[in-house]
Amino acid sequence: MNGFSSQAYEVRKAIGLTDNPHTNSFRLVHSEGDGLAGLIIDIYGHTAVVQAQTEGMALHLKEIVRALKLMPDLGLQAIYNKSADAMQRMGKEDAVLEDGYLFGERLDEIILENDSQFLPNWEEGQKTGFFLDQRENRELVRHFAQGKTVLNAFGYTGGFSVTALKGGARRAVTVDASKKAIAAAEANLELNGFSKEENPCYVADMKEYVTEMREGAFDLIILDPPAFAKRHHDRHRGLGGYKFINAEAIKRIAKGGLLFTFSCSQAVDKATFQGIVTAAAIEAKRNVRIIDQLSQPADHPINIFHPEGAYLKGLMLMVE
Repeated sequence: MNGFSSQAYEVRKAIGLTDNPHTNSFRLVHSEGDGLAGLIIDIYGHTAVVQAQTEGMALHLKEIVRALKLMPDLGLQAIYNKSADAMQRMGKEDAVLEDGYLFGERLDEIILENDSQFLPNWEEGQKTGFFLDQRENRELVRHFAQGKTVLNAFGYTGGFSVTALKGGARRAVTVDASKKAIAAAEANLELNGFSKEENPCYVADMKEYVTEMREGAFDLIILDPPAFAKRHHDRHRGLGGYKFINAEAIKRIAKGGLLFTFSCSQAVDKATFQGIVTAAAIEAKRNVRIIDQLSQPADHPINIFHPEGAYLKGLMLMVE
């Protein structure tokens, strides 16, 4: 176990994430991508969050903790286990009794991502507390945000909103169905010196919000929904959800606007996702160009023999 975790660390070191003064949060272990199927380890400053997604990994949590503590370069002061939900979904509740600290205790530290500051909540938040897989895509949004009005749809804790404002956006609106997520988004805006009054955050169903949205109100929209199709038997319904939300956004975005649209579903491959967005553009009756094709960052590597590991796919579109 320690040999594999050391290899994973060396990969992150090679891509400049282990000693980066601008970013101190990254994925250390990405399941099959690092030869450790069923194991996720995310680093948030001095805290590691471990998520065992198979019973075998859950039964080896002590060895995993030992391996992490033997990596002094990480400087870990706490290790948090967040495996209970995955075990419950598998019907393996006995494998992990409950989430909690396997080493140390909670550190209320602020993390850095490309000099933006965030307060992750690994104890109650989605996944391991923050969507580290969108780091490079948030930076891309920052590059194109100057002077634009931005809608961060399914905005969770406001990561895209903060980086858009860092890039000079005139205004960023964050929408999410979760009250806790919106409260965290407001806190992250204020942490980075942005007004939540000038950049409002709304608790709303995005499918309802987008259909009531005024045409031309936004000239940059980010669609980063939860997985509409988590499993293959959900695929048909999920594809309908992706088509609907993209068609409505394309209809309403300002002329010349930029749409960043994503799917994080393993059950929807890259070609299928692009096909659905194409169908949405046809329904919206607008001319759409693909400016860039987006994916997950290098600390979420893909095992060439496990193509399902390429779960995050996205498109940067210009809408005429």
